[in-house]
Amino acid sequence: MNAAEQKRAMPLESALALAGKELYSYVNSPVSYGIGVFFLLFVSLWFFYFNRFFALNVASLRPYFAGFPLAFILVIPVLTMKSWAEERKLGSIELLLTMPFSEWDLVLGKFISSFIVLALIIGLTIPVPLTLLPLGEFDGGVILGEYAGALLLGASATALGLLLSSLSKNQGGAFLGSAAALLSVMLATQLAQAVNLPLWLAEGINFFSLSFHFETFAKGIIDTKDAAFFILTTVGFLFLNTRVLLFRKWG
Repeated sequence: MNAAEQKRAMPLESALALAGKELYSYVNSPVSYGIGVFFLLFVSLWFFYFNRFFALNVASLRPYFAGFPLAFILVIPVLTMKSWAEERKLGSIELLLTMPFSEWDLVLGKFISSFIVLALIIGLTIPVPLTLLPLGEFDGGVILGEYAGALLLGASATALGLLLSSLSKNQGGAFLGSAAALLSVMLATQLAQAVNLPLWLAEGINFFSLSFHFETFAKGIIDTKDAAFFILTTVGFLFLNTRVLLFRKWG
């Protein structure tokens, strides 16, 4: 491998190395396990108790996945709040910025580790549909589409949480800011419907609502437009995160 090829390969290797370091901190943090338990309890209570799955007698997991955006409002801020805010509080962010890593290396490292933890938490819900499959004629393709939507939604929300963490001075501020932002983008559609806004304004709000773009996935439909929205917003939030780091580096 020549020098040019090594230079091209380095960014991904650096990001993965940083992600491994971040994952180690997640594994050794009791908060990670606590938020995982919270997520499982929340979506299970939402499905079995509040939506009365057994009383409805319908072979559909749509109400189960409808609880994911609500759970993310608290889960993702907890996962991302210390990513940058703690680095800034401890003063270690200056050290990171002086190391031979690009802003993209640092941001991708944080994102990959946070998203892996979130994906593992989502994966812990798989026993629920597996247990319910013998009870009715569930569509396996629909369930896969719902999980794909949950991961895409989680990626976009995680990138937003990391961005807000980079703008915060401490973990408390990062948590509150991320929770407020996610509450807005998750429940924007419901609020627009509740106040009966004009159609053009409601459509504008729906465009920026993460939960609105998740609704097609919750039905088991993989819509390329909604998938593209999640991918573009994820990349957009990560890009803004790199700009924040660049400003701190030269500001």
